[in-house]
Parts: sequence; structure tokens; C-alpha cells
Amino acid sequence: MNPGCSLLAVVLLVLIALAGVGLGGMDIIFGIVIPYAAFAIFLIGFIYRIVKWAGSPVPFSIPTTCGQQKSLPWVRANNLESPHNTIGLIGRMALEVLLFRSLFRNTKVGLKGMRPIYGGAKWLWLAGLVFHWSFLFIVFRHLRFFFEPIPEPVNILTALDGFFEIGVPELYLTDVAILLAVSYLFLRRVVIPQMRYISLPSDYFPLLLILTVTLSGVLTRYFFKVDLLRVRELSLGWVGFQPTVPKGIGLPFYVHLFLVSVLFAYLPMSKLMHMGGVFLSPTRNLANNSRRRRHINPWNYPVKVHTYKEYEDEFREKMKAAGLPVEKE
Repeated sequence: MNPGCSLLAVVLLVLIALAGVGLGGMDIIFGIVIPYAAFAIFLIGFIYRIVKWAGSPVPFSIPTTCGQQKSLPWVRANNLESPHNTIGLIGRMALEVLLFRSLFRNTKVGLKGMRPIYGGAKWLWLAGLVFHWSFLFIVFRHLRFFFEPIPEPVNILTALDGFFEIGVPELYLTDVAILLAVSYLFLRRVVIPQMRYISLPSDYFPLLLILTVTLSGVLTRYFFKVDLLRVRELSLGWVGFQPTVPKGIGLPFYVHLFLVSVLFAYLPMSKLMHMGGVFLSPTRNLANNSRRRRHINPWNYPVKVHTYKEYEDEFREKMKAAGLPVEKE
């Protein structure tokens, strides 16, 4: 039921774009108003979520580690698994963000008779890594539509992406990679009973939306040709805040643009916000130095404490009479 509802929602989005531009002639709405609105929602929502998370108190030091914490000089510590300083913390975060190190250690559990067995589960790590890096490369590659002249790093990345020059226009490797990766991530939730049981529409919808965005982009590039010069004219108009909708861009482009706009607007209110939240997670961004440094709870408020010195001054005579030791006679 959950994947069906998500699929229906994505199909409705495609039909809205087809009807709005193809039948309604609302080129300005889908070419200017919706992209601007989607980007505004994305920017405001992203900043709001980050600021809200950044302002949340961290009452406990809770870094998730699986290595020896630094303690006594003769005990060998693992500064990458259990970082105690900034260098180790940066290294751990870099491996987590760039290579999904914790996901690489993912294991699956099965039963052999009555005995549990554990095995590797690297396909999820590989699909996640391929998907995220391909998505990043595709976004970076699209920057050529927003700059004049095109930055040289974008040209270099575009050339590397189409290195094999398969077909005309050349086939980009990231297009194939992201389609395979997203398909695997979606089918994994549908086919595996345990994953299907815990999956919600909020898990299926982003995958289907990203898959549809990619498919529409591929179809626009390789099958339903659009005028890229007019597309670049439109995108440069967005950047210069002087947007105009050129004639003859083509309906497939507006479908692709509308789906991208929906993805941008949906991102701040979805699980896709982990792209920013990973940097603010106390299980990742705190050093594991609780034996060397006291972590103060920011929720603590000033209280009047009764120190032992004050306690002894108040009850010294009674303590002596009861035979209790005192520090000051």
C-alpha cells in the first residue's frame, strides 16, 4: 500500500506538469513562479532546520564509538574510532560523510538451525555510496546552465563523466549509476519483508521522486530533445533575476523542471535533510573525551549547593559527639 500511494503521488505530479504546460499553456507558472517558490522554500526551510538543530541543547556526551577511548598513557587509544581531539574528529566525520564508513560495517543476521550467524551486507553501502556521489556529480554538472562563462572545473567534471563517449550525445556514467543505485534502494524496501514492514510512504516517496527526476532528465537528454540554448537562457535569467520564458523549449523539460522543483521544496521537510543533519548529530560531532573533560549539561540552571565544608561547619560539634571524623578540628 505504501509504495502504491507514493507511486500514485509521483504520477500525479507528472500529470500536473503535462496538463499545466501542455494543455493549460502555463509556461510562466512552471518556468518561473514554481522554480522561484521551490528554491525559496528550500532555502528558508533548510536554514530553519539547521538553525533549530544547532540551537538544541546537548545534555549528555553521547558519541557513538567502537574503539578504545584515550585514558592512561600506556593504554593505546584509537583516535579515529574514538576521537579525543579535533584532528581525530575531523577524520572520523570525513570518513562518515564521504565514504559512509559506519554503513560499510553493516552486517546481516540469519539463523542456521538454532544458531544465529552474521554476514556482510555491503550492497547497501555500495548503492548508497554510488547514489550520493552520482547525485552530487549531477548537481555539479548542471552548474554549466547557470554560469557564463562555464567554470573550468565544471567542464572537466562533465568531460570525465562522459569519458567513454557512448552514443551521441555521449552517455554520462552518473546517469546510469544513479538509476541503478536508486532502483536497488527502492526494490530493497519492496522485496525484503523486514524492510517492507518498517517502511513508510516517507521512505518510498523520495526514492520514487528522485528516480522519476532522473528518468525525466535522461529522457529529455537522449530521447525527447529540447533546445539547450533556450534552457540556458532561462536558467541565466533566473540567476540574474530577469527571467523570461523562451519559446520552444519543449514540454519534457517542464516536466523535469517541475519534478526538480518539487524535490527542492520537499527536501527540508523530509528525511533527505540528513544531508545537513549529519554534521549536527551529537553521536558523530562530539569527541569521546568524557574521561578527560567534564561535559556540562546546558539545561542545568544555577542552584544553591551545600558544600561539604559548609556541612561540616554546621554540624561539626554533633559529628564529633557522634565519633564521626572531621577535616577541621
